[in-house]
Amino acid sequence: MKNLCIIPARGGSKRIPRKNIKDFLGKPIIAYSIEAALKSGIFEEVMVSTDDEEIAAIALQYGAKVPFMRSPETSNDYATTADVVNEVLVNYSVKDEEFETVTCLYSTAPFVTSKRIEEAMRKLNDNIDSVFTMVQYSYPPQRALHEINGLVAMIHPEHELSRSQDLEPIYHDAGQFYISTVQSFRKVNGFWGKNTAGIVLSELEVQDLDTPTDWALAEMKYKLLNR
Repeated sequence: MKNLCIIPARGGSKRIPRKNIKDFLGKPIIAYSIEAALKSGIFEEVMVSTDDEEIAAIALQYGAKVPFMRSPETSNDYATTADVVNEVLVNYSVKDEEFETVTCLYSTAPFVTSKRIEEAMRKLNDNIDSVFTMVQYSYPPQRALHEINGLVAMIHPEHELSRSQDLEPIYHDAGQFYISTVQSFRKVNGFWGKNTAGIVLSELEVQDLDTPTDWALAEMKYKLLNR
């Protein structure tokens, strides 16, 4: 089985400028994703899809490949992950290179580990088309509130007296990586296939990185995990 890892990293991040190569505890944050992918040893190709020469240079420095630059069409604010992955697959096809699986590993995922990638890859089989990381909501969404005309009410009043431990665990996308067979990805134009499985992460392994506060929290979590 021939496996491809794509790390998307465009240069135009808005909320945290140059986020994809911003220093995270001593090295560019994209380095963590590259190193985890390479350490897993399961990819024939670990490449960075970018429109930015500086990002490309840093990617090469840490061992990834940049066989072609991302087009303007997939570098704007409206391009989707699927757009980026499709462009990469087409560019490899032009070079007569085909893959059985494709992984999209985000460039701002410092908590990702080679073991998690290997765990996800092992889940791919005849019954599973794709795998992604997820994390349980820290508070049960079944007990969520909303405000109507200044008054607070439960969205699901039937759970007003439910104990938290009795409610079904509900998860959300952890935003680290997605793995899929290429066949399934092309069929549904994305990583959410008919038969998708999840890798459950702890809250300590997950952190949004949209603000300076997020960044500081992520560095604290990383130190806790790796002390």
